[in-house]
Amino acid sequence: MACEEQARRRFAVEKVRRLRAMGSLCRQQAAYNSMNKWKLLADAECWEHLAELELSSHFQECNVGSSTSSLDLAG
Repeated sequence: MACEEQARRRFAVEKVRRLRAMGSLCRQQAAYNSMNKWKLLADAECWEHLAELELSSHFQECNVGSSTSSLDLAG
């Protein structure tokens, strides 16, 4: 069970890292592409938003899992 949880955490962290990397690439391209600067910056915001949603979702799952575990221990 602990290995399964660690694998889920690693997957979530890796997914957030990839999403933020995409945002970073968009911002870098925006610096060199004035014609598409605003679109690329909007794309970067979208990638960052997806990363925040993934983090939020992961922590909600962790909180639900920890609260049910504490209920199991109390019962």
